[in-house]
Amino acid sequence: MQLKNIKTYLLAMLFAAAGWTGCNIDEVPDPNNPSLAPILEDATVNELQALVFGVEQIARDEVGFYYDVTSIIGRDYWFFTSSDPRYTGELLGKDNAMLDNAGFYGTRPYSGRYRNVKQCNILIEAVTNSSADISDAERNGYYGFANTMKAYELLLVLNLQYQNGIRTDVADADNLGPFRSYDESLRDIADLLAEAYGQLGNAGDAFKFNLSGGFAGFDTPETFAQFTAAVQARVAIYQNSPTEALNHLDNSFLDLAGDLGTGPFRFYSTAGGEELNPVFRTPDQSEALVAHPDFVASLDPADARNAKIAERPSGALTFDGLTGTHDVVLWNSQSTPIPYITNEELVLIYAEANIGSDNTEAISALDVVRTGNGLASYGGADDDDAVTDEMLAQRRLSLFAQGHRWVDMRRYDRLDELTLDRPNDDVWIQLPRPVTENE
Repeated sequence: MQLKNIKTYLLAMLFAAAGWTGCNIDEVPDPNNPSLAPILEDATVNELQALVFGVEQIARDEVGFYYDVTSIIGRDYWFFTSSDPRYTGELLGKDNAMLDNAGFYGTRPYSGRYRNVKQCNILIEAVTNSSADISDAERNGYYGFANTMKAYELLLVLNLQYQNGIRTDVADADNLGPFRSYDESLRDIADLLAEAYGQLGNAGDAFKFNLSGGFAGFDTPETFAQFTAAVQARVAIYQNSPTEALNHLDNSFLDLAGDLGTGPFRFYSTAGGEELNPVFRTPDQSEALVAHPDFVASLDPADARNAKIAERPSGALTFDGLTGTHDVVLWNSQSTPIPYITNEELVLIYAEANIGSDNTEAISALDVVRTGNGLASYGGADDDDAVTDEMLAQRRLSLFAQGHRWVDMRRYDRLDELTLDRPNDDVWIQLPRPVTENE
């Protein structure tokens, strides 16, 4: 079942109630709003289904800003557009420019993710209060789904805010929890994922609800729990807990011999009433996503990951003192799905988690990625520093334009290795806390 034809129903019944634009209390609708109260008090199975689809729908909203911001700051690509100079100005620190706490590049991905956290909380409350014919196991299925998606969204917010920390307790819109430090936020997200994994383990053989085709293969409690464990592994790596990461990978869909592209994804379609991929730009235009020259130079001609970029037929494009020769074509159509997490990332997490304890195993995993993309096996040194360099290089190529490069270089204290393309440019460590927030 796809998301087609769901949007109108959601807009009429739910989205106004879930339309949270941030954590600012003034912007949160009254949770006792008449349009929402009946659902929170005693939702039907069909209404709960609509809430589930709402979670998937909102997961797609504003996510284009997340990928653009992280990819631009992380020097994966530039966004050349005459409609807004901030993409090549403030985000790159041009001429000592500073980031604006009211800038769309910070407020929109922030609010978009928290809007879905709100939707997940609505779903949890509605399931808890529903008198519909739902077994305890089936309720656990709803809870496990909602808590996984909520944790995933919180992690994206935290990637943007870093040491600013985030609010992780926002269930009560009139009594928001405090800002938690970066480490505290990671622990809260890890705890939420652990709760979700436990709930899914007690959810029986099937969900009471349907998911879109983006979750094909991950649409039962058992298989969705593999997605939950995959996100747990990502969080554990961010916490510098390799043993925990390996434990979570054991429960995930990691497959060293499997398709590197396997994983759940956000669904997009050109069908009427559906949503289009927000990161896609038509190649060889004056408004373009232009691959950073450093990324272009890092690719071996034999590497299949060359397909993520394409040389511009019209030649190099120069804008705002920046010149690039290749467009980003990773998202090559308006209906290209955007993954939440893939097997390729899990293989790379497995490699990273083994560095320092079993470098031979780490190299073996890196070779899965290298040979899977048409390259020869790794032939470099096997000490920790060399294998770490290789791991980060493969993450750069495999996870290009998916919001990882900036985070990876930051957590390894290597932001100073990212290129400053013009005099006085900067590489930011984090975005400012949005002006819409209240302490």
